[in-house]
Amino acid sequence: MFRLPHRSRLTAAVASALLLFGAAACGSGEGDDHSASASGGAAHKGAFPVTLTHKYGATTIKAEPRRIVTVGLSDQDAVLALGKVPVGTTEWLGNFKGAIGPWAKDALGDKPLPTVLHDNGTGPQVEKIASLHPDLILALYSGLTKDQYRTLSKIAPVVAQPKDGPDWSISWQDQTEQIGKALGRPDEAGKLVARTEKHISDAAADHPEFKGAGAVMATPYEGMYVYGPQDNRSRLLSALGFTLPAGLGKVVGDAFGANISKERTDLLDTDAVVWIVTDPAKDEKKLHANPLYGKLDVARQGREVLIKESSHFGSAVSFVSPLSLPYTVDRLVPALAAAVDGKPATKVSVPAS
Repeated sequence: MFRLPHRSRLTAAVASALLLFGAAACGSGEGDDHSASASGGAAHKGAFPVTLTHKYGATTIKAEPRRIVTVGLSDQDAVLALGKVPVGTTEWLGNFKGAIGPWAKDALGDKPLPTVLHDNGTGPQVEKIASLHPDLILALYSGLTKDQYRTLSKIAPVVAQPKDGPDWSISWQDQTEQIGKALGRPDEAGKLVARTEKHISDAAADHPEFKGAGAVMATPYEGMYVYGPQDNRSRLLSALGFTLPAGLGKVVGDAFGANISKERTDLLDTDAVVWIVTDPAKDEKKLHANPLYGKLDVARQGREVLIKESSHFGSAVSFVSPLSLPYTVDRLVPALAAAVDGKPATKVSVPAS
């Protein structure tokens, strides 16, 4: 089933977690399997202290972090790309070892895999986070609550999601730049953003037919769920030159996405619709059997890109990071080109991984 980020609540184990942290902080941690985040370069001289603002105020990082835990669902990729390996990551998509996707394996190299944390609706695993002795907790791509922020801040400095925009909506550019500041490598983060943006813009330049064409990202989650303009999946379509449906932002409101009513199925009648699905063949049949969707030109003319959510490609499409984006673009662009070529007979081929 398609997994959406969810708002979570504190567990009943908060008190014991803080006791555990107190005991853990007394040890050096040097004997642990994850004794420190691996570094691919020193922080800039004078980079610390640095203060980062977020939804719950401001957090000051006094020195270069060595033991980083990522509570944000995709924060680990920017950390890896900037030369460090988190001691803990939060699982979201793909059930990858260490919560490290295949697109990030080169950045990980032969360094130890992070400990994987799970948030199944009960909030961050406070005890487990405390046991990892973090000196920085990143929660940029997250829906961290104020209570969760306060609790985690008793363990280590926490950088939460931005105050502007809905939860789980920070752009990958801002996410990367904020993490770059937190790690003392802002220049490297800026170069990483520029390099990734160029990969996307080069793909767009190679396909001028994308410019001005309509497109939307969706999933058959509890009906028909569309991703809004403030979601990174939609932002990728825009960066490739596509135009999102008029009225999409109004329908989604102050969220990264929303289920649409039967009356707004028209939002899907674009030049191309990218579906993130559980089973492409079965879900296509179900979608086309829907009388409201099946009669739309986008469905009748085969202008759909159906991506299996559990595939590596499907995970990358939702991850949207400086490491996953080149992987996504190289696979998504040919499928989009086939969808908008104006020839209904063209088969839209989607990579299996």
